[in-house]
Amino acid sequence: MKLRFFYCIIFFLIYHTIFAQNKIDVKAVFDIENKQIKISQTIQYQNTSQDELQAIYLNDWNNSYATKKTPLAIRIADEYKNDFHLAKNEDRGFSVITSIRQNGENLIYEQLENQIDIVKVELKKTLKPNDSYIIQLEYLVQIPNAKFTSYGITDSGDFNLRYWYITPAIYNGEWQYYSNKDLDDLFIPKSDISLEIEHPNGYVLTSELNTDKTTQLPNKQIIKLSGKNRTNNKLFLSKKSDFKTLQTDNFTIVSNINDENLEILDKVLITEKVTKFILDNFGKYPHERLLLTNIDYSKNPVYGLNFLPNFIKAYPNHFQYELKLLKIALHNYLENTLLLNPRKEQWLIDGILVYYLMNYVEQHYPNMKFLGSIADIWGVRSFHASDMKFNDKYILAFMLMARTNRDQPLTMQKDSLLKFNKNIANKYKAGIGLKYLDDFVNHDIVENSIQSFLSKNKLKATSVKNFETYIKSKTNKDIDWFFKDYLTTRKKIDFKIRKVKKTEDSITLTIKNKRENNMPVSLYTLNNDSIVSKIWVQDIDKNKTLTIPRNDANKLVLNYNSIIPEINLRDNWKSLKGYFFNNKPLQFRLFQDVEDPYYNQVFLMPIVEFNNIYDGFTLGGKLYNKTVLRKLFNYKIAPRYSFKSKTITGSADISNSHYFENSNLYFLKYGISAGYSSYAEDLFVTKITPRIRFFFRPKDDLRSNKRETLTLRYVDINRDQDVNNIFTSNEPNYSVLNLRYINSNDNLIHFKKWYTDLQIGKKFSKLAFNYEYRRLFESNRQLNVRAFAGAFLKNNTNLNSDYFSFALDRPTDYLFDYNYLGRSEDTGIFSQQYIDAEGGFKSKLETPFANQWITTLNASTTLWKYILVYGDVGFVKNKYQSPNFVYDSGIRINLVTDYFEIYLPIYSNLGWEIGQPNYDQSIRFKFTVDPQSLLGLFRRRWY
Repeated sequence: MKLRFFYCIIFFLIYHTIFAQNKIDVKAVFDIENKQIKISQTIQYQNTSQDELQAIYLNDWNNSYATKKTPLAIRIADEYKNDFHLAKNEDRGFSVITSIRQNGENLIYEQLENQIDIVKVELKKTLKPNDSYIIQLEYLVQIPNAKFTSYGITDSGDFNLRYWYITPAIYNGEWQYYSNKDLDDLFIPKSDISLEIEHPNGYVLTSELNTDKTTQLPNKQIIKLSGKNRTNNKLFLSKKSDFKTLQTDNFTIVSNINDENLEILDKVLITEKVTKFILDNFGKYPHERLLLTNIDYSKNPVYGLNFLPNFIKAYPNHFQYELKLLKIALHNYLENTLLLNPRKEQWLIDGILVYYLMNYVEQHYPNMKFLGSIADIWGVRSFHASDMKFNDKYILAFMLMARTNRDQPLTMQKDSLLKFNKNIANKYKAGIGLKYLDDFVNHDIVENSIQSFLSKNKLKATSVKNFETYIKSKTNKDIDWFFKDYLTTRKKIDFKIRKVKKTEDSITLTIKNKRENNMPVSLYTLNNDSIVSKIWVQDIDKNKTLTIPRNDANKLVLNYNSIIPEINLRDNWKSLKGYFFNNKPLQFRLFQDVEDPYYNQVFLMPIVEFNNIYDGFTLGGKLYNKTVLRKLFNYKIAPRYSFKSKTITGSADISNSHYFENSNLYFLKYGISAGYSSYAEDLFVTKITPRIRFFFRPKDDLRSNKRETLTLRYVDINRDQDVNNIFTSNEPNYSVLNLRYINSNDNLIHFKKWYTDLQIGKKFSKLAFNYEYRRLFESNRQLNVRAFAGAFLKNNTNLNSDYFSFALDRPTDYLFDYNYLGRSEDTGIFSQQYIDAEGGFKSKLETPFANQWITTLNASTTLWKYILVYGDVGFVKNKYQSPNFVYDSGIRINLVTDYFEIYLPIYSNLGWEIGQPNYDQSIRFKFTVDPQSLLGLFRRRWY
C-alpha cells in the first residue's frame, strides 16, 4: 500500500513537471518566392486561474496587416504615415487558418469583430483550473513588407520576423488580449518553444533560441531551435547576415547594432563592460543568448545621439556604441525576464531602463555634457545648454510635454499615449521618478529594492502592484505620493519659498505648494555654493511653515540638485543677504538657449527673411525671452531693415498663457501684437491686434486630433494712401472686430474642418461659413470637398471698391492675415499665388468679387498618384445685379498637401483656358516658406 502511494506521488510529480507548463511547437516551411510560411503548430497552455474556460483566445498578429481598417492600419494612419494605406495588396500580410483541432476533432473558431488579429476558439471540453489544453493548428502566413513596422520582408529579400506565428493569450482572471498597433508589446505567457525551420539554401538564420540540429539537404536546410521559458519570437532569415556574436562569461550577445567602425578589441571591451554592469545590477541572465538588433535600436534609440547628422561627432564613437548597446541590452533583458503586461504596465520597464542608463553615465561618464564635444566650442560655451550634464536631457525632454500641457499619466495604456510621450517623455518621467523616489527614501533602498524585486520575480508573472507592495515593505517612509500622484495623474510639481524670517541661529520660512498634490520637496541651505544642510519637507497642503537651524547659511534653495521634475525652478531660492540679492540679474544671450532659472534671460537672434517682394530680403534681429521650454509669459521685438524698400520694418508681440489640466478647455492665450511692413511698392501698413484665444481638445483622449478654437481679436489697420488707386485709399485706416470659431479633426484618412467667422467694422459687417472635407479611400483615391458661404449683414462701403468684398479667387486680405508674397500685384507670377480662402476658385473670372453674398463649392479627386482633377462651382451676388453662376475646372498637382501645390486651369466661364493666349499667367500655385508651417509636418506625427 505504501509502495503504491509512493508510485502515485512520483507519477503526480512527473505529470505536472511534463504537462503543467506552456509549450509551443512550430514546424515552418518558408516559401521565399511567394513570401509565405506554411506552419503546422501545437500549443499547450495551462489554465493557472481558478475559473473554468469554455473558450480560449489566440494572438494572430500577422493578420493585423490584412486590411486597411485593422487597429494597426488605423494607428499607422493616425501618425500621418500613408505607406500602409497606399500599399499594394501583395505588400500587406495576412494569415489563413485552415484548421484548429483538439484530440483529432475540428474546433469552431472566429476572428473578433474589428480585431481580426485575435482568434476566439470554442473548446470541446471545459478547461478546468490547473488543466492544460493542447490544440493543433494548420495555417499559412503571408509576410508583409517590412516598410510598415520594420518587421516583414525587406527590399533585399531578407525576412525580419516578429509575432509571425500564433500564440496563446493569457487568462489571469480575465482575458488579456489586444490588437497589434506596432508597439511591440504582445503579452503572452512564458513557454518552452521548439521550432523546426525549413528554408532554401543561401539564407542564414538568426535567433536567440538555441540551435539543436541543422540538417543540410541538396536544396534546403532544416534547422531545429529550442528555448525554455521564452516570450520572444524574433527570427531573421538573411541572404547575408550582418549579425556578430560576442561571447561573455554569462551569455552570448548576438548583435547587428551599428558599431561606429570600432575595432574588434574595443567592441569586446565595451561589451564586457556593459554585460558586467547588467549582471552586477540584475543578476544572471536566464537564457544562453541575448539578441540585439538594429530594428530594436531604430525603434528605441538613444535620443540625442540620433538627431545630429553623421558628419557631426558630438560624442566619442565608443560612447555612442556603448550607450546604444547598453540601452538595447537593458531593454531586451527586462523584456525577456520581467513578465508583466507591456500594454498596461510598460512604465515600470521603461523606468528601470532609464534609471540604470542614468546610473551608468553617472558611474562611467560623470563629466559627459548634454551637448558633448560641441559644448567646448567657442561661442557655444556661453550657453547654459553647454553646462548641462548628459543626464539633464531626461527632465528637459519630459518638460517639453509638461510645459505645453501634453503630458500623460504613466499608468495610461501604451496605445493611448501620444507618440512623443510613448517614445520619450513618459519613459523619461518614469526613470527620473524612480530617481526622485530614491533620493527621498535615501540609503539606496530603491535601487536595492529594484534589484531584489527583479531577482525574485525573474521569469515569473508579476505586476506593478506587486512592485508597489514590495518597495513599500522596504521603507518606513510614506511613499503613497509616488504611486498615487506621480504615476496615476498629470499633476505638475511646483514649489515656492514665500516668507523668510531669519535670526542669527535660525530661519523660519514658508513653502508654498502651487499645485494640488502631496509630493515632497527637498530644502537645501547653502553658504555660497557649498551645501550646509538638506531636509525633505512633506505634507505641504498649499503652505507649510517650518523653522530650521541657520548654521551660517546665506541662501535657501528648493530642489537644488534638480532631481525633482519641477515645472518651474525660477522661484525656488531666497537669499538671506537682503532683498536686493533676490533680484535675478539680466543675462543676454545670442540665440535661444535652455532656461537658466537663476537669471532673467534675454535672447537676441539675427534674422534674414523674405516676406514679400516689396521689402525684399530683410536683415534684423529678434529680442525675446522664449527658451527651449515654453514659458507662460512671452515677449518678442523684431526690428528689420528691408533692403528693397530701404526702410526699417518689423514686429512686436507680448502674450500670456494659461494651461488647464483635465479640462476640455486646455489652453488660454491673450496678448497684443504689432507689425509694420510694405503692402505695395513704397506703401506701408501698420497692424495692431489685441486678441484672446481659447483652445479646446478632448480631455480624455490626447491622441485625438479633434480641436476647437475660439478667437476674439480687434484688428486696427493704418495704411499709407495709394494715390494711384482711389478705391483702396478713400479709407486707408480702419478697424475690424473679428470673432472666429474653428472646429477641426485633422486625420490622414478623414479630414474635417469647419469654421464660422463674424467681422464687424465701421461701415460693414459680414458673416462667413467654411467647411472642408478630405477622404483617402481604400483604392488610394483622394476626395477633397470645400464649401464656402458668406454674406454681408451690412455694407455701406463704396460700391466702386471691392476692398472689403468677398473674393472669388484671390482675397484682398484687408486683415493682413495671409502670407502673400505680392499682395498688391495684378499681373506677373506673384499675382498667381493661390490662397485657399473665401471663394477658392483658381481661374480669374470676370466677376471676381461679391459685395452682397457668395456661395461656392470646390472639389478635387485623384487622377493618378499626386495628380488630381478639380472643379469649382458657385454663385456671386453683387448689389443691384442678378446672381452670377460661376465655374472652373482643371488639374491640381498635389506635391505636398496644403504646402506645395500647382493648379492648371482647363475649362471655365472663360471657355477653354488651356488654348487661350498667355496661358502661363493663368497657372496658380500654393506654397509656403514659413518655418513654423513646415514644422507642422513634423509635429502632427509626434503630438
